[in-house]
Amino acid sequence: MVLSLLGIVSFASWFLSMLAGAGSPLVLIPVVTWLCGSSAVAPVLTLGMLLGNSHRVVMFWERIDWQVTRWYFPGAVGGAVLGAYLLSLIQLDWLQWVIAIALIAMAVHYWIRNREASEESSESKGEPETNLSEPQPSWTPPSWAFLPFAFFNGIGSALIGSTGPILNPLYINYGLLKEDMIATKAFHNSSLHVIKLIAYVYFGTITQEHLSAGLVIGAAAIPGNWLGQEVLKRMSSEQFKQAAFAFVAFSGVVMLWRQTALVMM
Repeated sequence: MVLSLLGIVSFASWFLSMLAGAGSPLVLIPVVTWLCGSSAVAPVLTLGMLLGNSHRVVMFWERIDWQVTRWYFPGAVGGAVLGAYLLSLIQLDWLQWVIAIALIAMAVHYWIRNREASEESSESKGEPETNLSEPQPSWTPPSWAFLPFAFFNGIGSALIGSTGPILNPLYINYGLLKEDMIATKAFHNSSLHVIKLIAYVYFGTITQEHLSAGLVIGAAAIPGNWLGQEVLKRMSSEQFKQAAFAFVAFSGVVMLWRQTALVMM
């Protein structure tokens, strides 16, 4: 029953995350915590995310941005190893507060700029509506910017299991949307989770029970990814962007609510 429930939740989470560019860990973290305990969250999610993202890599291989990937990989490796080492020593519960606030702030910033762009569009006359109503990125990151972001993301991901869609705005501002973002991010996540999994094994923070739960999450990701791909084909780039930032905000609110509930308990 435990594995069956975990499989059903995993299927739903991978389907939804295909449409928003992220999100499966947000759904899975409370379920894994409830079924396996809080100490199992990081290693179980690492194995499950590795399998699910690897399947996406196979699905969208030709859409991966290799220029970004060359910078992302060394940062992710260093951050994941350092984070896994820190996990064997301490657990930083306050990190979830920081990530939650950052997620909400990024989404609010996007919506404010989106509203300002809409107001400018309504005030302008004789200009094409297509580009005026869509806010341009306040900062277009160069490809090398993914190295330091990947480093800190790797540390946070190793410590708490997943940092949610914290890097989604970076991918979107760089210009990656829909299949391009899903493919590139899936390859990055797979690389990060491989390093984390090796580090967990080396530092002795993964057990046989963790492996079983992680395999169930990964197996259920396959049909979820396939169904999500079919729906993603029918979404426009703007719809995808709106869904991605809506989920960024939702992730932050849920993480903040979860941490507040733990403190009150």
